[in-house]
Amino acid sequence: MLFRMKWIASVLFTMLSTTSFGQMADFHFKRELSGVTAQWYKIVLPNEIFGKSENDLSDIRVFGLTPNADTIEAPYLLRLTKGEISGREISFNLLNTSSTSRGYYFTFKIPTEESINQIKLDFTQPNFDWQITLEGSQDLKEWFTVVEDYRILSIRNDFVDFKYTDLTFPASKYLYFRLFVRSNVKPALAAAKISYQEFKEGAFRDYRVNKMDIQENEKTKQTEVDIELDQPVPVSHLRVMVSDKLDYYRPVTIRYLVDSFHTEQGWKFNYRTLASGTLNSMGENEFDLGNTILSKLKIIISNRDNQPLKVANVEVKGYLHELQVRFAGEANYFLVYGNEKAIKPSYDIAHFTDKIPEAMTILTLGEEQEIGQREESASKPLFESKVWLWAVMVVIILLLGWFSLKMMRKGLYFV
Repeated sequence: MLFRMKWIASVLFTMLSTTSFGQMADFHFKRELSGVTAQWYKIVLPNEIFGKSENDLSDIRVFGLTPNADTIEAPYLLRLTKGEISGREISFNLLNTSSTSRGYYFTFKIPTEESINQIKLDFTQPNFDWQITLEGSQDLKEWFTVVEDYRILSIRNDFVDFKYTDLTFPASKYLYFRLFVRSNVKPALAAAKISYQEFKEGAFRDYRVNKMDIQENEKTKQTEVDIELDQPVPVSHLRVMVSDKLDYYRPVTIRYLVDSFHTEQGWKFNYRTLASGTLNSMGENEFDLGNTILSKLKIIISNRDNQPLKVANVEVKGYLHELQVRFAGEANYFLVYGNEKAIKPSYDIAHFTDKIPEAMTILTLGEEQEIGQREESASKPLFESKVWLWAVMVVIILLLGWFSLKMMRKGLYFV
């Protein structure tokens, strides 16, 4: 009788242990985390993970195996190393407008002692190309140049709607600012916004372009640039570098490959638009692509009746993806991923971000290892449903109680 009870207890313990370790077995890959001795750490996800995880990274987990053979889950918060832009608009007064044979002047007064570094201008004219100069003064007598020969431009027609009228310059503190527009036609200034902007640069990871193929489509009058990366990675920014020195303003569309399938006519590729804008000779031609995991891009430049532009290079980069992890205690921890059935976790720490320390040590990730998946056809598990598992556990507990009661009635006691 005693042997039977020990056997039943052993089966129960084995079943509970299998359920605990089964959490990690639901994933395809793991990487060991070394050196966990404190509560908070940071994990920077490597490029190789993104192509093997879900697009929304909902299958990322941090599991730990305790000395008692229990599985514990460490909560985390996913952060992207985006830059931050903060600013404040500065009030001002438009004192007067005047003109000379050279152009037109607009004089502003800043009633506060605050620095400014940006002026957004809005003119009612739909088309113009002007050179402007910005000066500062404390007494309206002696003027100092802040920025000179700054080009502003607006083009609006059936093909292009492009405007470049924001002045950005080093922080300057004057009581008066004078804007000079070199033009034969009076600029109709509709509005101006003066502000001080602070820019905190984000942290990016540059991705190597494995292949770039440029094709000129004479029928559609478009240049198509196909970009292929080494592997799927999260892309947030793209910069197109053009070697032409002439002025240009070309509509551009940036798309990425979603999927592909084979038909009797050959391979078909399904692309989705990420961003659109104007490729121009005045700006940096850098485009914000959000944060999309991809491996292939297509840049479509509309040339219309112009000569195709010479695309010299394309830079692709993305934000770092960091996990801020709170570890629960002594255990052998692993970063696991690769589970298409996983649901995005919901952790309490997402509601208490003010309690997360700013400075954290970055953990070292081990080499990627494949997790042995349960065989479904050759050898099926004894219990395929958790309902059956709990049912068996209840039966075992009832049996244990029945054997105990029977032994007590017989007067048998054991330690």
